[in-house]
Amino acid sequence: MTSTLETKIEFQEIRQLLANQCLSTLGKTLVDEMTFLTDPNAIRRQLALTHEMRLIKQSGAEFPANNFFDVRTAIARLRLEGTHIDEQELFDLRRSLDTIAKIVDFLSNDIQATQQPHGPQEYPALQQLATDIPTFPSLIRAIDQILDKYGNIRDDASPELAKIRKELVRTESSISRTLYNILHQAQTDGLVEKDVNPTMRDGRLVIPIAPALRRRISGIVHDESASGKTVFVEPTEVVEANNRVRELESQERHEIQRILIEISSKIRPDVQPILHSFHFLAQIDFIQAKARLAEQMHATEPTVKDKPMADLRSAVHPLLRISLERQSKQVVPLDIELTPEQRILIISGPNAGGKSVCLKTLAILQYMLQCGLSVPASERSIMGVFRDILIDIGDQQSIADDLSTYSSHLLNMKQMIRAASPTTLLLIDEMGSGTEPLIGGAIAEAVLKQFCKQKAFALITTHYQNLKRFADENPGVVNAAMLYDRQALQPLFRLAIGQPGSSFAIEIARKTGLPEQVIADASEMVGQDYVQSDKYLQDINRDRRYWADKRQQIHAKEKQLDQAAADFETQTSDLRRRRQEIIEQAKEQAQELLREANRRIENTIREIREQQAEKEQTKKLRQELDAFKQTIEDTSASDSIDKKIKQLKARQERKAKRKADLTRKKEKENDATTLSKNTQSPTANSQLNEGSTVRIKGLTSVGTIERIDGDMATVVFGTMRTKMRTDRLEPASPQTITTETQTYQTVQSSKPTRATIDNHRRNFNPQIDVRGMRGEEAINAITYYIDDAILFGATQVRILHGTGNGILRQLIRQYLATQPAIANYHDEDVRFGGTGITVVEF
Repeated sequence: MTSTLETKIEFQEIRQLLANQCLSTLGKTLVDEMTFLTDPNAIRRQLALTHEMRLIKQSGAEFPANNFFDVRTAIARLRLEGTHIDEQELFDLRRSLDTIAKIVDFLSNDIQATQQPHGPQEYPALQQLATDIPTFPSLIRAIDQILDKYGNIRDDASPELAKIRKELVRTESSISRTLYNILHQAQTDGLVEKDVNPTMRDGRLVIPIAPALRRRISGIVHDESASGKTVFVEPTEVVEANNRVRELESQERHEIQRILIEISSKIRPDVQPILHSFHFLAQIDFIQAKARLAEQMHATEPTVKDKPMADLRSAVHPLLRISLERQSKQVVPLDIELTPEQRILIISGPNAGGKSVCLKTLAILQYMLQCGLSVPASERSIMGVFRDILIDIGDQQSIADDLSTYSSHLLNMKQMIRAASPTTLLLIDEMGSGTEPLIGGAIAEAVLKQFCKQKAFALITTHYQNLKRFADENPGVVNAAMLYDRQALQPLFRLAIGQPGSSFAIEIARKTGLPEQVIADASEMVGQDYVQSDKYLQDINRDRRYWADKRQQIHAKEKQLDQAAADFETQTSDLRRRRQEIIEQAKEQAQELLREANRRIENTIREIREQQAEKEQTKKLRQELDAFKQTIEDTSASDSIDKKIKQLKARQERKAKRKADLTRKKEKENDATTLSKNTQSPTANSQLNEGSTVRIKGLTSVGTIERIDGDMATVVFGTMRTKMRTDRLEPASPQTITTETQTYQTVQSSKPTRATIDNHRRNFNPQIDVRGMRGEEAINAITYYIDDAILFGATQVRILHGTGNGILRQLIRQYLATQPAIANYHDEDVRFGGTGITVVEF
């Protein structure tokens, strides 16, 4: 890869930004070694490692990111016998080895947690990187026996060291006590100031005194202050003790050195594996730096193709973005496309319109990609791989080399022609400039023709009209324009591919305040045709932008219509599915109704057998039940949803009519009851005596009062005896008595039937649970249950229906309201079930 000085500086800035994100020299070393890759698989692997590290950071997982110390030089030195590692290096080694072990453990645990049989791993590239990386837990334990948590040699690192340090502490304490005694006596004698304390000189404890008094204290003078007003005297009493301290300190150093040599001998056999592990740690540091840089630049990992090409979406020059963000400005993203069918882009447009920025953006993003870095572009971007990137940007004149601007451009063109191939990317700014426009344009066109023959990829900026025409006349070469707002007279910094750009020289000259006469003269010199052609070109660009916007709006509308059609189709499918579900549900309900009918039939037959009814009556009942069964079967066999809906509506209407009739009947009964109460004597219950014939209010069965005990009466109904309150009884009319007598004469209860009734009464449960039942099923069960409760003389029962949406509760209460034998019903106490239970009182 070759480039100009200007782009080389930008590449170096990218490397420096990456190095700044490293935690240690481990990662910075790999930044320095980072090379331009031409293998697509190697690029994909580097991008995958960065992407997975970003995922780890975004997930909030506690990835080990501390203690990255580069001790590779110290470790490599241990290869030589007799060498040893010092305390700080040993401490850094221990912490780094611990970090390596934690990273390997993190990735290994992730494999165990996420890897299923033949299933994908969450971080496969990082996990592969961590495969077979050695860790050294025994070595870490050995170092922990020597160093404390601050990296100092432990007192118990060896028995000898513990003995030396113990004696050293004892000796120093003795010296300190002796010095303080001497100092206290000297202060008492007035030889030393009251605020003076012992101090250290040359590793020995001494007393600071005035020079005139130094002979008053016997000892050795070790030092003198800079002002000469203080001398530091070591009293004779502690000289020997201080000498002993020096000896002990020397023994301590020798013992520490012996311990370090011993631990170094344990490290020496593993030098090569340790260096391998530190290379892994360096890679992790490098990958984390790339991930942090990607976050800083808002970069992504694009799709990488094996062939040369570039399809950048919302691409941004990273250094320009950082610079503008410091100024609280926004950078305008670019869409750049180079394909085998569109190999060369000729970009034209006004000065300061962004042509060079477009060139540099492609250059630096392609460089970053082929160094394995994420690029600041949309994740929809697709980028290929080039073998060479040749760049000619800026003024490279050199006085020392006797090169003019144009000469330097020609030298670059010569090198590009030699190196150009189908895998080469050429980036040329202001092609042909620096000399007389006519010949400069001709040479530029000739060079461009050579690039086309060599099938090279190129991005070229120019103001030359002949190069714009060349793009229109040659396949594989396409015009592109940096857009300019002619009304606001300011660049838009947007690249439009497929159209040439205008230099807007007249407009820009007028904006800078150049006299109008000068502008008019210049327009006359170039000719009206040139001015008009430039104007027409601007109008064409404006119209193209207009129709491009219209086309984009139409595409958006089409997308909305497609989405609406898809939503409609989805809703239609849901309706079809729901219709089928309703049909299936209706069939299921019909089958349940049929099963319920069969149960009723069986119950009826059993009762007929038990009660020994007449054959004609039995036959009649069978015919009615058969007709009922056939009706239900016809209903369940119907697959028409419309017919089912009509049946449901008709059923609802019949229920509503029955309810209305029942309400009117109840109102009439209430009126009749009120009138009867007004006409009866206050002691209406006095008509109820032992032996009176009565019936239960709302029912037709008659019985005889056997005994009255206050408000309770024992009543005999046929062969069944029950107790109930007297206010639930009323005298039976002669007609009712006659009818019931005939009934009892016709149907006689057998002993087995009475035994069954008595057994049911003993086992009667004052609570029924209908949760989970459908409405009709629940009402049917409650109907039989209420009949049994009345028959067995219950005063109160509980219906457990649950809360849910309240539908079942509402249906049950609608039914209870139609039963005249029920005196009251209400919710259970909140402590015992609340609205989920209805209490019924008779």
